[in-house]
Amino acid sequence: MIGLVIGWSWRPRWTGLVFLGLRSKFRFLWTAPPGFGARRLWFAFTALSAFSLCRKIWSNFRSKSKVSPPEAPESPAMENAGYAIVPSAKAVRENVVTENDLEHLLNFLDGRGGEMEWQSFMEKSTPNMSYQAWRHEPETGATVYRSRTVFEDATPELVRDFFWDDESRPKWDPMLSYFKILEECPETGAMVVHWIKKFPFFCSDREYIIGRRIWEAGKSYYCVTKCVPYPGLPKCDKPRRVELYFSSWFIRAVESSKENGQLSACEVTLFHYEDMGIPKDVAKLGVRHGMWGAVKKLHSGMRAYQNARKSETSLSRIALMARITTKIPSDGSIGCFEPTPGEEEKGELVNDPRQKDNGIDWKWLVLGGTVALVCGLHSGAIGKALLLGAGQRVARR
Repeated sequence: MIGLVIGWSWRPRWTGLVFLGLRSKFRFLWTAPPGFGARRLWFAFTALSAFSLCRKIWSNFRSKSKVSPPEAPESPAMENAGYAIVPSAKAVRENVVTENDLEHLLNFLDGRGGEMEWQSFMEKSTPNMSYQAWRHEPETGATVYRSRTVFEDATPELVRDFFWDDESRPKWDPMLSYFKILEECPETGAMVVHWIKKFPFFCSDREYIIGRRIWEAGKSYYCVTKCVPYPGLPKCDKPRRVELYFSSWFIRAVESSKENGQLSACEVTLFHYEDMGIPKDVAKLGVRHGMWGAVKKLHSGMRAYQNARKSETSLSRIALMARITTKIPSDGSIGCFEPTPGEEEKGELVNDPRQKDNGIDWKWLVLGGTVALVCGLHSGAIGKALLLGAGQRVARR
C-alpha cells in the first residue's frame, strides 16, 4: 500500500533516467513489451501487493461469518447460556492461578518500591462515577495500564459479581462474542474460561484461555485473571490466541464523594497488560481514543446489572462461583504462602517470552528505512547524485 501511494502520488521521473543509464549493462530488460517503463514496472509490483492484501482482508471478513466455536457445549441444559461445565478440580487447583499471581497483583498495588513510573493520560467523571488512568512503558514487553474507578452507591460484592459474570458481559462489552467454562474448582472458586473477542475486519479475532480466582480480605477482594496454557484446546490459525494477558482488580468500599462519612462507594483498581499481536504504538493509540467510550459502556452495564439484582433476578452460575473465595489476612499479607518449586518464574512481570532481540522490531525498522531511502532518493543528496550520474551517461552516449 505504501508503494502504491508513493508510485502514483509522487510518480518518480528520475527512475526513467536511471533506467536509461543502466540499459547498456542490462540488455535483457529490453525483452519486455514496448512501453514497459520503470513507472509501470513499479505499479505492477505494488498492484500485486495490494491484490494480495485485499485477498487477506476479504478472507478475514468471510471467516468471521463462518467461524464456529471450537467445541459445542456438552450439556444441553447449559447450551443457551453459552458454556458447558467440565469439572476438573485437581487440574484447576494446581495449575491455574496461584498465590504467586496474587503476590504479583500486590506488588503492583504497593508500587514495586517506587520502581514503576506511571504516566497519567486520562481523568474523567460523571455524576455517580469517577475514572483515572495511567500507563507504564517498560523497556521491553507490553505496556502496563492502571486505572482507578469509583462507583457511587455500589457495594464491593455487587461489583465483584459484575466483573466475573460472563453471561451478562456481552450486554456491555460488544467485543466478547463467545465464552465457555472449561474447568472449575468448587473448593477455591478457580476457573478456566474460553473467550473469543471480535476485532475489526482487517484483524482476525482473538482467543483467550483465561484462568481466574478471587481472594478475600475482610470486605476487600483481589480478583486475578491471566492467560494460562490449556493442552485440551489446541491453537488454531483463526482465531489467533493471545498468550500474554494479565488483568486483575482490587475492589474495596470507600467513602462517598458526597462526604457523608459513609462507605457507600466502591473503588476498583485495575492493572492490565496483554500482547494482542498488533504494533505497540497502534495499540496505545486505540486505547487512548477508545478507553473512555469503553468505560462509559462498562458503567451503564454495571448500573443495569445493579437494577437487575434489585429485582431479585436469579444469579448465573458464574456469579455464584464468584462468591467462592480464598480468605487471606485483612492486611493483605501473604507471607504464610509458600511458593511451589518452579512457580517463581511464572509470576515474573510483563516480559514477552517471544522477544529475543533486545526489543528491536526488525520488520518496522526495515519498513522505516525503505521509506527514508525513497524520500532521500526523491529530494536529497542521494537522488541528486543518481540523477547526475545518469545524466552524464546519457550525454556520453
